[in-house]
Amino acid sequence: MISYETVCELLSVYEDVSKDYPFNKNIEVYSLDEIMFALIYKDLSPIQISLRCDRLLAKHLKEKYETVSSAKDLNPKQWITVILTGQLSEEEIKDLIRHSFELAKQAK
Repeated sequence: MISYETVCELLSVYEDVSKDYPFNKNIEVYSLDEIMFALIYKDLSPIQISLRCDRLLAKHLKEKYETVSSAKDLNPKQWITVILTGQLSEEEIKDLIRHSFELAKQAK
């Protein structure tokens, strides 16, 4: 299982990223120039992270992993939520974070 600290480290490698709590203190929002690309639900156990995701990739991930679903309070066609149980490796989570960040860059 990936820890909260590890997820924060994976998110902190990108330049010009800001962290804020616009919804409540238990949801960390990571943004690039005010474009959200990651939300960490840190009050849940296991921790959950929502990320921007290409539609086809999202469909594939949801079919392959039971811990990947459509994001509930975000556009389900553009966002996924991953429950960090260890079903996806740290490397896979890192790749999904990078993918989400790249989508936010393209949206600028």
